[in-house]
Amino acid sequence: MSNYEYRVVAAPRKGKSGKGVKGGPAKFANAISTLMNDMAADGWDYLRADTLPCEERQGLTSKTVKYHSMLVFRRPVAEEVTPEEEPLALERHDPEPEPETVSEVEADAEPDTDETEPEIEFRSKALGGVTRDND
Repeated sequence: MSNYEYRVVAAPRKGKSGKGVKGGPAKFANAISTLMNDMAADGWDYLRADTLPCEERQGLTSKTVKYHSMLVFRRPVAEEVTPEEEPLALERHDPEPEPETVSEVEADAEPDTDETEPEIEFRSKALGGVTRDND
């Protein structure tokens, strides 16, 4: 799906003189084509012309509706590629090493010289402060 951004500009109200351009209609056409070429140079495509109402103040307290001619342009928006949409072949990362299992950790640990003391102390905390004698 293509996404577009739009730009609306007021259509020229006066003609524009140019080399070989004579007469009112030709000057007006020259003004419009100059505007369209300027917009195209920035990547905008002409879409359509619209005449739209606009409420404006007239005097101190009254309002009136005037109609303005507008030119509508659009151009495609550059779509950003999210990491989920990137092809998998382009992904480069080293696989993480698998965590060691409990038995490997226990095998690597140095044996305690006095195994009963830490075990008794640990159990007393686990039992809510109740102490146990090993004797």
